[in-house]
Amino acid sequence: MTAPGRRSSTFTRLLRHGFTDPSAAERLLESTELAPIRNDPVLLEALGATADPDLALQGLVRLLEAQPEPTARRELTDTLIAAKPLRDRLLGVLGASAALGDHLARQPRDWHALVMYEPRDLHPGVEEFERGLAEATDPVALRVSYRRCLLSIAARDVCGTTDLAQTAAELADLATATLRAALAIARAAAPDDAALCRLTVIAMGKCGGHELNYVSDVDVIFVGEAVDGADEGKALRAATKLAAHMMRICSETTVEGSIWPVDANLRPEGRNGPLVRTLASHLAYYQRWAKTWEFQALLKARPVAGDLALGAEYVTALEPLVWKAAERENFVTDVQKMRRRVVENIPAAEIDRELKLAPGGLRDVEFAVQLLQLVHGRADISLRSGTTLVALQALAAGGYVGREDAARLDDAYRFLRTMEHRIQLYRLRRTHLVPVEEADQRRLGRSMGLRTDPVAELNREWKRHATVVRRLHEKLFYRPLLDAVAQLAPGEARLSAEAARVRLVALGYVDPAAALRHIEALASGVTRKAAIQRTLLPVLLGWFADSADPDAGLLNFRKVSDALGRTPWYLRLLRDEGAAAENLARVLSAGRLAPDLLMRAPEAVALLGDGDGGSGLEPRERAHLDQEILAAVGRADDVVQAVTFARGVRRRELFRTAASDIVGSYGTETQPAEADQGALVDRVGGAVSDLTAATLAGTLRAVVREGWGDTLPTRFAVIGMGRFGGHELGYGSDADVLFVHEPREGVPEREASEAANKVVSEMRRLLQVASSDPPLLIDADLRPEGKSGPLVRSLNSYEAYYRRWSLVWESQALLRAEPVAGDEELGRRFIELIDPLRYPAEGLGDDAVREIRRLKARMESERLPRGADPTLHTKLGRGGLSDVEWTVQLMQLQHGWVEPGLRTTRTRAALAAACAAELISTEDAETLDEAWVLATRVRNAVMLVRGRAGDTFPSDPRELAAVGRYLGYGPGHVGDMLDDYRRTTRRARGVVDLLFYGA
Repeated sequence: MTAPGRRSSTFTRLLRHGFTDPSAAERLLESTELAPIRNDPVLLEALGATADPDLALQGLVRLLEAQPEPTARRELTDTLIAAKPLRDRLLGVLGASAALGDHLARQPRDWHALVMYEPRDLHPGVEEFERGLAEATDPVALRVSYRRCLLSIAARDVCGTTDLAQTAAELADLATATLRAALAIARAAAPDDAALCRLTVIAMGKCGGHELNYVSDVDVIFVGEAVDGADEGKALRAATKLAAHMMRICSETTVEGSIWPVDANLRPEGRNGPLVRTLASHLAYYQRWAKTWEFQALLKARPVAGDLALGAEYVTALEPLVWKAAERENFVTDVQKMRRRVVENIPAAEIDRELKLAPGGLRDVEFAVQLLQLVHGRADISLRSGTTLVALQALAAGGYVGREDAARLDDAYRFLRTMEHRIQLYRLRRTHLVPVEEADQRRLGRSMGLRTDPVAELNREWKRHATVVRRLHEKLFYRPLLDAVAQLAPGEARLSAEAARVRLVALGYVDPAAALRHIEALASGVTRKAAIQRTLLPVLLGWFADSADPDAGLLNFRKVSDALGRTPWYLRLLRDEGAAAENLARVLSAGRLAPDLLMRAPEAVALLGDGDGGSGLEPRERAHLDQEILAAVGRADDVVQAVTFARGVRRRELFRTAASDIVGSYGTETQPAEADQGALVDRVGGAVSDLTAATLAGTLRAVVREGWGDTLPTRFAVIGMGRFGGHELGYGSDADVLFVHEPREGVPEREASEAANKVVSEMRRLLQVASSDPPLLIDADLRPEGKSGPLVRSLNSYEAYYRRWSLVWESQALLRAEPVAGDEELGRRFIELIDPLRYPAEGLGDDAVREIRRLKARMESERLPRGADPTLHTKLGRGGLSDVEWTVQLMQLQHGWVEPGLRTTRTRAALAAACAAELISTEDAETLDEAWVLATRVRNAVMLVRGRAGDTFPSDPRELAAVGRYLGYGPGHVGDMLDDYRRTTRRARGVVDLLFYGA
């Protein structure tokens, strides 16, 4: 029994050497098995040097207990005392890997694999590992031999004999030897099959790249050929049996556990394709059907087992296709989209622990390196390595990546991969998640040499390296472009002009020469402006490349910077406000409308910042717009200046609305695209309608003040009609209106009418004066008698006309009437006048319904432009705006007198009310709403992209792609967009046929 004083002394020493459970360690040290070495003064020091001293001590006791006889136990203890290298290796492994401790307990003689390293054994290759596996003739023996080899690799790793790159290469070589051994076992089990075929195993992924993890799927592709004279079909069936058997040998679990899964899903057609193909079949697939990511995967293809000559033929045949991949349309965006998809699929609960796939993780380094290899590797064969760190060094040496950036990425990648290795080594399980338990993090930190405060140091270093990767990931593509033109890094290898051109073309720039000129103009020089823009450009260029028109984005940025570059707040905004620079990049590359508005008033860039609580892009309310415009009108010297002020406010607010729409549709790095497309449409419609109303109100005030002072001889109101009255204006919509007046007391009818007509004429003239501002066209064609009738009528005149002459189409048009400017009381009385017309008591008669249907059919046949595709015309086409709106309006005319919810000027609100009143099923209402929202978004997109209104999709491919980007369709998916539009509107037309036409 240990004396209390002795126990206390040992307890203290154990704590000092890093044990976390010194009581349990004391008991283990008292065990019989440790008697020969218990008092060895260096034992505790050796245990204390391990990642987990408690685990190492437990493993050592288990290993001693497992020795088959006393002489074997004595041999081990004697060696431990005499040989420090063995002591460090064995305890190092036991303290880092519970799984390898379990292996040693099952195979107690395997510790001999750690006794001595000859110089030639320090970095063994495939041949050495093959010798280590040579006696394994069945799956169980192969697992034992594999773990024995793994034991030696882990020992070299944890003791620092090998670095990260060497350890990963050894693991890949061990996997190669294992695949060869497994294939030999499979061939021996089926010699007849083996005689029929040539079979080669192509390693992919990390195994192919010579950078394998401790535990990882080993990705492979199989290629088979018939031997001379054999039937090809039989040969492929035989090769498939051999390949499948080989995979089972490696993947299945036995009493000795498993090795690792062999994954053949990178083959052509993935799981749906044949396991084994001929070389010709592989070549045909990659020439016709392969996607960008499949060529990216082939970067690491390497023959490792079976018929290596056939494997070499495979690599030689496919190599030219790999290095042409960068010429594919949307190449870079395809690669980046795949990366984003990986991140999006990470469970939210795991993203903060994900070492490999999360932003700033290992995959960011690998994807960036592979992308640059594919872009520049066709012309520079020095870049064609499948190993990430080797390729990164080659990219730096060639000037494709800045040397400092490459060194920081190399350092971060080594740290993160070492973390990954040590996490996997503990249980030999495939995982990329950083453990959450403090004990696990402590062991992990100590295994990486962090000893002062392992947990805190580990998390600090991990986050630091992840931040480096995250910041450099995008910069990696674009910073060398700046160096190439601005000569920012003297003495360092620089990207050649041709390499810069190739990179820009791959990134989607159509005119790389012009792009380089813009980059040079923005980044060159020693001014504060140039310095800040050099910091911003690498990220901005990436955002531009993510758009449908990178060239336009870069050109527009140069124009804005030329206009505002000497303005201190502009540079400060882009540098300091997180959202501003990305919002600007999205807006400048999304089409013509928003940049054109911005170029006329560059100071509106300020709206793109975070603002007060991030509200810079929120459309302003009508009351605020009225207040600003009316105040500006009041300060103006004359009517022209007043309307110029009002149009200036309209221009700025149109830009705000367009920018908000673009950012909401595209999303940003910190804010995903808005999911509710209907809310986006409603926001745009409401904002543009309010802005138009406020502009009309300001113009009316200016005209009255100029001609009559404070009081017009007649009350005057503007009634919004159509989309204007429905709060559904688009960027390019005309303002449909009615003008109504009522003579003031004592003013003759004629004088009042003349004044009202002068007001209307002057408003229309002033709002359409040619200027750099977007025109505001007033359309009064919905007035009584149409173009033949007077532009403005008195309230009594409207009453008389509607009482005697009103037609059903006018009642339908009045469904959207709403006062928007002028005398509020007069506007309210006009609405009281027309309500009985638009919500007729007892609804519509059969004759009226037939008349509405006849008018709709006539409009469809007469107004659809010649040659227009009726399945793609957003207004008059099948299931488009007209179809939905006329169907909703028919329900309003029929049921508005009894259903208050239908008494609204807004299409979507009326549709929702009809659904609530069970006039239409929920499914049909959703179908119509979806089609209406989509058609409206297409019209808005066309205006944003082209800068002019349009009712159908653009024919220009780049403009069409930009519309697709706005609608959420990535590069190469324009066809999907058109198919989805046709599908959505076809379903809507089915509902229209049922509800409107009664089909």
